[in-house]
Amino acid sequence: MHTLLIEDDPMIGQNLSLALCDAGMTVDWILDGIEGMAAAESENYAIVLLDLGLPRKSGFDILKTLRANGKHTPLLIITARDEVNDLVSGLDLGADDYIVKPFSFRELLARMQAVMRRNSHNVISCIGNGEITLNLATHEATYRSKTLLLTSKEFALLQVLLEHPGRILSRRQIEEHIYGWNEEVEGNAVEVLIYYLRKKFDNEFIRNVRGIGWMVLKHTT
Repeated sequence: MHTLLIEDDPMIGQNLSLALCDAGMTVDWILDGIEGMAAAESENYAIVLLDLGLPRKSGFDILKTLRANGKHTPLLIITARDEVNDLVSGLDLGADDYIVKPFSFRELLARMQAVMRRNSHNVISCIGNGEITLNLATHEATYRSKTLLLTSKEFALLQVLLEHPGRILSRRQIEEHIYGWNEEVEGNAVEVLIYYLRKKFDNEFIRNVRGIGWMVLKHTT
């Protein structure tokens, strides 16, 4: 699950990023309100975790702008502010829920899952190319009647290819999708992930165009 964390406290941000990654998510952690706003508008995240007290642009302003622009990504406020007026204002602006610091990671996960369930009717549950189907909720891929559970990185790689069937994606384009902004990119990670996906399914599961990149074919049903 691709998660956007907008949090300016270095310790909280780092600890949350690591915990979310350990829970199988891909995390983009941003410490600045303007950059966080740009990321939230340009990427299709599964959920946004938004602090309110941010430099350059407040969480309230980010939330208000996103909803005014028709961006309805599930959003959970994480804040040290426990004033009722602030929390009500966030909900009135379109936040799906909030959690007050300090909180346990188990509670955060529970609230994230609840928000995702409530928004599930607005989310496409599966994507595919007519031959491969990827379940976005369960991280399972189906190919020629064979269904297997994918790791978080395998899932992210296959997702970006299936979002552009018939298009060749470069190594850099794939890496930008499977790694969070603060993760170190491993040199041969894409090749390794594709090797394991082909081993799980078939050598033709993902096609390589030598010197350019990788793709899944566009089939018609």
